[in-house]
Amino acid sequence: MSGRPNILVIFNDDHGQWALPSYGNSEIHTPSVNALAAHGAVMENAFTPVPVCSPARASFMTGLLPTQHGLHDYLNSADRFNGRAWMRDFTTLPEMLHSAGYHTGLSGKWHIGRDYEPQPGFDDWFALAGDYPIYHREANRFCDNGTLRAPGGYLTQLIADRTVAFLRDRPKDKPFFHFTGFYATHSPWEDQPERLVALYRDACFRDIPSAERVFEGNIKNMEFPRANEDSKRRAKAQYYAAVTAIDEALGRILDHLDATGDLDNTLIVFTSDHGLCLDHHGIWGKGNATSPQNMIEESIRIPMILAGPNVPAGSRSTAFADHLDLFQTLATAGGLNPQNGPYPGRALWPVLQGPTADWRDAQYGEYGTARMIRTKTHKLIARFENRRDTLFDLREGEARNLIDEEPAIAWGLRSQLAAHFAQFEKRSPNVDEFFGEPMFNQFEAWR
Repeated sequence: MSGRPNILVIFNDDHGQWALPSYGNSEIHTPSVNALAAHGAVMENAFTPVPVCSPARASFMTGLLPTQHGLHDYLNSADRFNGRAWMRDFTTLPEMLHSAGYHTGLSGKWHIGRDYEPQPGFDDWFALAGDYPIYHREANRFCDNGTLRAPGGYLTQLIADRTVAFLRDRPKDKPFFHFTGFYATHSPWEDQPERLVALYRDACFRDIPSAERVFEGNIKNMEFPRANEDSKRRAKAQYYAAVTAIDEALGRILDHLDATGDLDNTLIVFTSDHGLCLDHHGIWGKGNATSPQNMIEESIRIPMILAGPNVPAGSRSTAFADHLDLFQTLATAGGLNPQNGPYPGRALWPVLQGPTADWRDAQYGEYGTARMIRTKTHKLIARFENRRDTLFDLREGEARNLIDEEPAIAWGLRSQLAAHFAQFEKRSPNVDEFFGEPMFNQFEAWR
């Protein structure tokens, strides 16, 4: 990298990779994301390190696995869960960039503790705070640089407004880093603009697989307990409308960058914290929609599109990529070199230029008492509690557990998984340690 670009991160909430035309969806309208992909690179095999909100965001901000940063499940918005300053023990990406001369801001979702007060490393802070958010309508409260207020209006619009204001009012003698955290694709799937919902009321939803069961445990679906077909169709139409609403907001932000001449020197990332099942295999939600927790493909696959300086336009990469790699990519773009440390990720610059043999051949993840290794053909989920491990041949899907039929494959993947985590953990975890930790919320799927 030569020079230091501006950095804009669009970080959505519960946005599955499958829910974008750039990844094959045939019904959702996203012209702004399509344009971004045409001018940038699409990471086809992008994953979250953990399929639930708070720890995934912590991994992006720190470049560390949950095993390293200690946040293993989502934080309830109540003060007794949200009050701990989880990130204060680590130097986050915005702190690093701020120290390196970047003007920094956040608009939208933080969800890593103390949302109700500005966090270190940010010059501008506009985060949803207070009670568990309604997400889309007027009752939401924001922490606006230390002042709690309820500006009213459609949440996606408010977040986009603040992002544009940050870009407009920032000091022009510094590069900027801005984190825009949209909520719209999170449940409840309702109250999206009617003009957008109408686009999908008669949709076929052909890109959502059948409700064929693929999970051995219990399906909880605590975010969407309703079961009749009319409510399912309404929720899907709302979700699709939410994606289009985010796309419109992205378009406003891109238009501002273009009008001010900043677009060509801005590295833009479009991604999400984790994936989502929207009745995929009968599941509504992400990793904690089942008991025990799941790591099925729809929960762990995320969109990841990069555009801007040194990103080949119109390219696609099949290399494994995750939030830990994004941390490294953005840090190095900002002139930092955080490689010397306990960082599992690598900057994506080599694979953005084309296939390279010097890249990992597996994707790793964890969620509470479960750890995962996923290769191009197989996925192993190892659990610390007294539950059976699962092994899937991904060429056949995830409906049949081969753990007893393929002991040699299972042994090899277990060894590779253990070796990977041994590089980064202070000691091997055990089930007593996990169940002895303070709770992060009252509904932990892995307890």
